[in-house]
Amino acid sequence: MTVTRLDIDLDRASPVPLYFQVAERIAEAIQAGELLPGSRLANEIQLADHLGLSRPTVRQAIQYLVDKGLVVRKRGVGTQVVHGQVKRAVELTSLYDDLRRAGQEPVTRVLTIDTVPAEESVAAALGVSPGAEVLRLERLRYALGEPLALLHNWLPAGSTPLSAEALEQHGLYELLRSTGVRMRVANQRIGARAATPAEARLLEERRSCPLLTMVRTTYDDQGRAVEHGSHVYRASHYALEVTLVER
Repeated sequence: MTVTRLDIDLDRASPVPLYFQVAERIAEAIQAGELLPGSRLANEIQLADHLGLSRPTVRQAIQYLVDKGLVVRKRGVGTQVVHGQVKRAVELTSLYDDLRRAGQEPVTRVLTIDTVPAEESVAAALGVSPGAEVLRLERLRYALGEPLALLHNWLPAGSTPLSAEALEQHGLYELLRSTGVRMRVANQRIGARAATPAEARLLEERRSCPLLTMVRTTYDDQGRAVEHGSHVYRASHYALEVTLVER
């Protein structure tokens, strides 16, 4: 496997620690696609010699990247790029739309599509009676060949004809729009928790790894709930970006 060389300019007069400068440059290269998943970095001795740094400084930079989930250390292989973290603005878009817009062609595996009685929380979100039939979807979303998110959605029964084949080729919001649904606003709650054993297995993560959670109910331009979602995302691969404006 070829070792990837990367130009790293250090500002030794800067108050920013040298290890952090190295780590940030490598992280930027991963985000920009200069370092692709599977790329192997030079070892600590080579990097230290190339940059004129001590091995502890380089080791600290690599550990920082490991902690962020951007690289992994593999015995007999070295340090490898894992995945560029998906950064998503908090907008009324779907994960499928955001991944495709970022050039990370999404792949979807449909785990479940069936009609079930609505539990109280789902019924309240969709504005239907508890026990009323709703369409339940469970999907596993991949980006760059790796599982990224486990998606659960519920829709009012009979509102939109959906099939596993269509959901594997298109995003849910894209399919809703294609049937004339005009999504206008959503209520969303973001949190975090440890993965269950089943979630960790599907997402190919270690047991009890940290997950980002998102619960969202989307409404159309008539104020009717069109879908309710409860999703979990790999925290090592996914982040949300928010722009704050002073009023």
